[in-house]
Amino acid sequence: MLGHHYTHTFLETAVASVNAGCNLELSYGMRNNVFMHIPQALAMGNITLQMLRDRVRPLFYTRMRLGEFDPPAMNPYSSLDLSVVQSPEHRNLSLEAAVKSFVLLKNVRETLPLRARDLSGQRLAVVGPFADNPRVLFGDYAPVPEPQYIYTPRRGLEMLGANVSFTAGCSEPRCQWYSRAELVRVVGAADVVLICLGTGVDVETEGKDRSDLSLPGHQLELLQDAVQ
Repeated sequence: MLGHHYTHTFLETAVASVNAGCNLELSYGMRNNVFMHIPQALAMGNITLQMLRDRVRPLFYTRMRLGEFDPPAMNPYSSLDLSVVQSPEHRNLSLEAAVKSFVLLKNVRETLPLRARDLSGQRLAVVGPFADNPRVLFGDYAPVPEPQYIYTPRRGLEMLGANVSFTAGCSEPRCQWYSRAELVRVVGAADVVLICLGTGVDVETEGKDRSDLSLPGHQLELLQDAVQ
């Protein structure tokens, strides 16, 4: 609300939020957040103790229904470890979900899908800042990534037994520093080129919007050089 100039201080924001029925603040990483000013608002009479009780009650009711206050032995999920989470069944389901989420906008000359049996003897180049950087493959509100379980485009292609060459061109999505000579060398020796571009949370997240849809930094130049 401060950003939209509806209020001018955290105290005003706390009063307006609580009075409007808001009972939860997402303020990860902020020590002095908005709702830390609730005691001051209460002391000033801007909100009442009964109102606070009414706001807090559904929070704790939900947490109790979720079992947050139960002994660990009562929670069947407490005994789950990575052998279950990363089981073949779960990994296969994740793969199925990933495959079904792809959106193919254009398929000139029936280039796709690439099949492992067709890659024998082919030289593949996978390039771009998203080609082999597990950290940048996750979007906003994603879980903390575990690199050992992440299959980047480069890693996935190498598992097919294909002859894969790689260069990022630029190591991060912002692509401020671009190695054109290395990209041209790798792409020029390949039969098939996969270019992995985008934005990622380094460039845009909630509260950090962009003013245009252009590729960041030198990414467009990287794409044009690869096509050329």
